[in-house]
Amino acid sequence: MADANQRIVITGIAGRLGRLLAKRLHRSGNWEIIGIDRRPFEDKPADVVHKRVDIRSGRTRDVFRTKPISALVHLGLMHDPRRSNRTHHQWNVVGTQHLLEYCMHFRVPKVIVVSSAAVYGPRPENPQFLTEDSPLLAAQDDPSALSLVEADMLANSFFWKYREGETVILRPVHILGQVVNAASNYLRMERIPVLLGYDPMMQVIHEADVVDAVCAALEPGVRGIYNVVGPGEVPISVLIREAGRPTFPIPHLAAPIVSKLFWNLGVAPFRGTELNHLRYVCMVDGSRAREDLGFRATRTIKEAVHAALDDTY
Repeated sequence: MADANQRIVITGIAGRLGRLLAKRLHRSGNWEIIGIDRRPFEDKPADVVHKRVDIRSGRTRDVFRTKPISALVHLGLMHDPRRSNRTHHQWNVVGTQHLLEYCMHFRVPKVIVVSSAAVYGPRPENPQFLTEDSPLLAAQDDPSALSLVEADMLANSFFWKYREGETVILRPVHILGQVVNAASNYLRMERIPVLLGYDPMMQVIHEADVVDAVCAALEPGVRGIYNVVGPGEVPISVLIREAGRPTFPIPHLAAPIVSKLFWNLGVAPFRGTELNHLRYVCMVDGSRAREDLGFRATRTIKEAVHAALDDTY
């Protein structure tokens, strides 16, 4: 891990992953932590600095200008399906672009962007496992994913442009835990909708394992793009069975109508444009992270599912 008193900036620090990472690094005693998030940070350690600013604001630049920064971990990508595509673009694309410009201008030596394996997109022609070199096609069938794809591509371009720094792009599979995302919210539904005739294989990962992957990426000398996978692959029906929830079967031709109705009623965790995740495979190869980072998920699929439900078994 880093030498003592190195300064790290964590965007999205008030979110679930941000809080877990901040507490992990705080316990190590090796980092001076500065968090950027316009939301309040519950249970903040006393010596963690929290800047309640918008990442698009000029005040964010002051964080980098005031003192030398050793690392940035960008956890602040927006995944809120209730926000407009324009808001997502402004936050994910414009906000990320500003952060990367600050890192280059102020010569931040380590930059980690936590993206998502969902940027590849679930598609019928996908191979069994997608590598980091696969095209990012999520936005072709789901316009709401466009800003996430663009933010990932910005980070990819920055990786090649800023060669004197160590840039890491992490693409974790579906994260389960007390995070607020489509996968965890889906398993929390009282009755879980499924598409008749479809039971795609899924990859999930415990939120604490994602924090482990970020910590591995902070090690000196690490740079590159990495898929981050959990302990294995299972059909979506296995995840639902482990969650102990009854299902609500829907013919896939009727799914867009039913999904729109559920969405308008406020009971669906994702928009109809994301239904392909319940139809097609989007699994990734995590061998590069195992070889370069030494990363292996240590929590089981059962632990990940129950972390989303916030219970024990």
